Amino acid sequence: MNNVVEITEVSKSYEDVKALQEISFEVEKGELFGLIGPDGAGKTTLFRILTTLLVPDSGEAHVLGMDVVDDYRKIRPILGYMPGRFSLYQDLSVEENIRFFASVFGTTLEENYDIVKPIYQQLEPFKNRLAGALSGGMKQKLALSCALIHKPELLILDEPTTGVDAVSRKEFWEMLHLLKHQGITILASTPYMDEADQCDRVALMQNGKILKISTPDKIAQSFSSTLYGISSRHRFRLIQVLREYQHVKSVQPFGESVHYADQREYPDTEEILNYLNSHEIEDAKIQKIESNIEDTFMELMEQEESHA
Repeated sequence: MNNVVEITEVSKSYEDVKALQEISFEVEKGELFGLIGPDGAGKTTLFRILTTLLVPDSGEAHVLGMDVVDDYRKIRPILGYMPGRFSLYQDLSVEENIRFFASVFGTTLEENYDIVKPIYQQLEPFKNRLAGALSGGMKQKLALSCALIHKPELLILDEPTTGVDAVSRKEFWEMLHLLKHQGITILASTPYMDEADQCDRVALMQNGKILKISTPDKIAQSFSSTLYGISSRHRFRLIQVLREYQHVKSVQPFGESVHYADQREYPDTEEILNYLNSHEIEDAKIQKIESNIEDTFMELMEQEESHA
């Protein structure tokens, strides 16, 4: 079986809120698949369905060919789940937590030490420290170790890097790549667009819908227009003036510059600079740039909103 996860037209609502709207995609064996989207996109609801904690209103979801509703007892032992919030026992030590979770699945730390070794060995010097006294990055590593201790076939991680520092985020993705090379299939969600490049494929989500699924490179390259980076020390004024330009298609702030797309196939950059100069922005600099995944995501969101 090549697909570890198969989701077909899954929908879920909470009263008037449509958390998921006919979601469909597959995750292949050994793949690191990412769900990218802001809070409220539906990522957590989808993960709770896959981990058999919620029942979908309609559609079907399968893990290794098993239905998440009918076969939930068979699915749970083969899953490793790391929820968005730190959910381990804060009044137990590092070692007590991992031994407890091992015992829940009928195994021991010693029996499965090899699979958690690259991660857990960073925690061993602090094995007697209470989990509640760990830093954010160390809590993250402990939670991942506990999710892995029973050698799951599918690892599901709900925004695992939210709220931790940049170094810990980088280290965490390095650990996930090590696990992927061991043959573990990983499904992870994140609100951070820059983490999309860590995945083999990603699904961009917004308001319970999937906007696009592909590799990070192909999504970035699918931006529909030539893109320009425009900078000025009058940044806020620059955004306002560009949005009033007769040929504007989109204007988005990115770091110290502004990403500008034009309605015309071949924009005249000198004309754009003259327009800005006539509106008292005399120091503007413009250059053609490559689109990134966030540019495409913003474009897809605008298209979705215009069709709503």
